[in-house]
Amino acid sequence: MGTWLVVLVVIAVIALIVWGAVSMISVLNEYERGVVFRLGRVRGRPKGPGLIILLPFGIDRMRKVTLQTVAMNVPPQDVITKDNVTMRVDAVVYAKVVDPVLAVVRVQNYLFAVSQSAQTNLKGILGKYDLDTMLGERETVNRELHGIIARTTHDWGVEVIGVELKDVDLPDDLRRAMAREAEAEREARALLISADAERRASRVLGEAAAVISQNPGAMQLRFLQTVAAVATEQNSTLVMPIPVELLNLFGGRAGADPGNGRPPAPPAVAPPSSQSPSGPEETRPPEQGNGRPG
Repeated sequence: MGTWLVVLVVIAVIALIVWGAVSMISVLNEYERGVVFRLGRVRGRPKGPGLIILLPFGIDRMRKVTLQTVAMNVPPQDVITKDNVTMRVDAVVYAKVVDPVLAVVRVQNYLFAVSQSAQTNLKGILGKYDLDTMLGERETVNRELHGIIARTTHDWGVEVIGVELKDVDLPDDLRRAMAREAEAEREARALLISADAERRASRVLGEAAAVISQNPGAMQLRFLQTVAAVATEQNSTLVMPIPVELLNLFGGRAGADPGNGRPPAPPAVAPPSSQSPSGPEETRPPEQGNGRPG
């Protein structure tokens, strides 16, 4: 009986030694740090990375903290904007631990705390902006969210790297209204572009007409170019060139004498009289027909 008792004691001692040796050794990865508590008190700076030696039998306890950047999804939140538009907005927060001791001592679960801070500040910040600002100036909204959340988490030893709005869910009727507004703006812009093009084209055509009017030969060249362009197309269009001078000739013949085909003679102009008031009187021949002298 005594022998078995000694054997059991030896086995227990060996087991305790092995368990103590195992609990004394810990290995931390490069992205991990260990906060060591000795009898409930923090032992200075965090340990790691590499091989860590601790006191056995629960004297030293260590909590591992990762230094990697964590992307936390903020659940969709019902937000009312400044112009009374209701929507659902979700976001993503990028954060990492910069002080493992504060992250372990000052907050119970730093990831959950950062997520809750992001949710509450998301509603408060977005309520100060109208819909157009929120959709068109996301960078401004993201910077303001990042600044407020970062100030809150600084005392927890957590650094917020960035905050980004991920999705903005608008009501269906608001989406249809925005689509109609965008379509109207595109149509108005198209009309302005077309009117401006017409104005520039009319100016250029006026300049071309002025140049052609000063050079009659340019009109003939332009006419020949038009005929060549029409001839290259596969169609049955027949072009009959009629000079403008021929039309003017027909217009002039319309006012001529229809009997002899000659233009009417210009009206006769009576020559001025050459008789002076002091000259001798001219004798008129006697009238014929009554047999008496004149």
